[in-house]
This record gives sequence, C-alpha cells and structure tokens, in this order.
Amino acid sequence: MPEMECDPSSAFFGFMGVTSALVFANLGAAYGTAKSGVGIASMGVMRPDMIMKSIIPVVMAGVLGIYGLITAVIINGKMDAANYSAYSGYAHLGAGLTVGMSSLAAGLAIGIVGDAGVRANAQQPRLFVGMILILIFAEALGLYGLIVGLVVASTAEGKGKGLCKPYA
Repeated sequence: MPEMECDPSSAFFGFMGVTSALVFANLGAAYGTAKSGVGIASMGVMRPDMIMKSIIPVVMAGVLGIYGLITAVIINGKMDAANYSAYSGYAHLGAGLTVGMSSLAAGLAIGIVGDAGVRANAQQPRLFVGMILILIFAEALGLYGLIVGLVVASTAEGKGKGLCKPYA
C-alpha cells in the first residue's frame, strides 16, 4: 500500500490538544483559587492569625495550571509540521483533553473543599487534617490526568511515525 502524504490539517488537532490542556487546566486553577480565596477572606475577618495556614488550597489549585502548561509544552515540542500524521494529531488532542478536563475537575473540587474547609477550620481547628486529606485526593485527580496525558502524548510520537510521507 503506497504511503499517503501527511495531511496538513492534522496539526489542527495537535494544537487543539495544546489549547485544551492549557485552557481547561487554567480554568480549574482559577476557579479553585477564587473559590478558596473567598473562603480565606471570609475566615480572615474573624481569625486573621489563620490566614497563612489556610492558603494551602490556593497553592494546590495553582499547581493545576502548571500541569496544563507542562502538557502543552510537551505536545508542542513533539509536533513536526511536515511529518505530522492524523494519528499523532488525535493522540495529542486526547492527551490535552485528558489533562485539561482532569485539572478542571480537580480545580472545582479544590475550590469547594477549600472554601468550606478554611471556614470550618477557623471554627474547629481539629478539622485541618481532614481538610488537607480531602484536598490531596482532589489534587490527585489532576495528577492522574497528567500521568495519562503524558503517556498518551509520548507514545503517539512512536506510533504515529511513518504513517504518512512528508508533504511539500
């Protein structure tokens, strides 16, 4: 079977993977930061001494944006315009969506838990460890997406090579 030329539009899907990873991860990070920040500000009125201890959800939400950035940079680095197959484009789209949506879900969870958790912690300090555990499990959702996304993006390069010949 003769090799077909690589479709130049395959890169569209790869770039959509880059965009999806960054945009959705940053949406999750922004929501988690904003929602937790509202809880911290509300709690800080009554207990200003606990503000620094309550900043943990904001930091955890910010890490989600880094997951998207890492994935976007890796996918972009693996894109080769002339030799980019449809398989690679679809795989990179899937990887970007995996990381982005996982980070969005984690950001929603971190925001809700962070808001309620810091308010409750101000009233009952024994809740701190429980809040942290819940936040860790919420952050793990984003980490799972990052791991799967990186595996998909890195294996796409090997499996997508040689499926088409460079266009010119």
